[in-house]
Amino acid sequence: MGGELAVSGLRVAYRAGVPVVDGVDLVVPGGTLTALLGPSGCGKTTVLKVVAGLLTASAGEVTVDGTSLLGVPAEKRPVGLVSQKPLLFGHLNVGDNVAFGLRMRGVPRAARRRRVAEMLDLVGLPDLARRRVGELSGGQEQRVALARALVLDPRVLLLDEPFSALDAELRHRMRDLVRHLQRELSITMLFVTHDQHEAVDLADRVVLMLDGRIEAAGTPAGFYTDPPTLAAARFFGGVNEVPGTVSGSSFTCALGELALGAPAREGPGVLVVRPESLRILGAGDAPNTVAATVRETRFRGTHRTVVAVAGGIELTASTAPALPVDRGDRIHLQLPPSTCRVLPAAAPLDDTSTTSRNEEARA
Repeated sequence: MGGELAVSGLRVAYRAGVPVVDGVDLVVPGGTLTALLGPSGCGKTTVLKVVAGLLTASAGEVTVDGTSLLGVPAEKRPVGLVSQKPLLFGHLNVGDNVAFGLRMRGVPRAARRRRVAEMLDLVGLPDLARRRVGELSGGQEQRVALARALVLDPRVLLLDEPFSALDAELRHRMRDLVRHLQRELSITMLFVTHDQHEAVDLADRVVLMLDGRIEAAGTPAGFYTDPPTLAAARFFGGVNEVPGTVSGSSFTCALGELALGAPAREGPGVLVVRPESLRILGAGDAPNTVAATVRETRFRGTHRTVVAVAGGIELTASTAPALPVDRGDRIHLQLPPSTCRVLPAAAPLDDTSTTSRNEEARA
């Protein structure tokens, strides 16, 4: 069983005292996989380096099962690390790469061989112990890197966007492998990624980091069905945004008066609803249905994106690929009350910013 990783009050400043990580609190329960998600430059890899012992924090604490790691050298921490690049030793074969940490710890040769064989079998490379590193594919290299990290039985495994350089199909297979390993070994994993789809696919829990701080944390499904903040909804992409005002259980906006399926704070706010939640109806008698004009449609293979304008607001719907809708058609769009959420505005929204955000839903 993996150990519980806890980070509290973490602050890292590089130049002129400006923090790149500022007051980060993070808990990864033992035996679970947490995705630390955020855009490039938000500080997520910096957090990982502090936990791994590769970087010293300006302030804060890092513990595993309540034991502080501050002052503990990287090689003596109960932590494994898999980086973006495998960083394998080119002069060693696969087996010797995996065994390197065991050899540094003085583990006898016979025991090293047994352990290496176990790890290579676990990552699906049982016959490659004698293979030269230069003969491996990118996916094989990352499997070897995983085996090298796991061979030391870490309490916590850190993964820093390890599959970002792989093609899409191979990334999917590697995600499946990581999830299998996590469950098989009951190890604690902290997986850093900038890809929300990867985070949702892998994690028990997602922690969103923006501008050096934790923006929100929750289940993968929660970020889609009930985003905690407007910034979180925007990062997960594909949301329609409609500014307006909450009064009781209704929302007054340019689309008219819309019913809400969940309580919202009275006053100004932004209604968000995902494209896959919008429905195109043949009539306009269902709740929260508005008349709209189709501006464009795009065939996406598994679905069709329909962009329509209602009340001066651009809305994007994701529909069945064979839906007979074309540019210029008049349609009825329903925003089902149960899928509508109203969030406080992160910044003042005007018509231009609303249109810009809704355009992101087409991607």
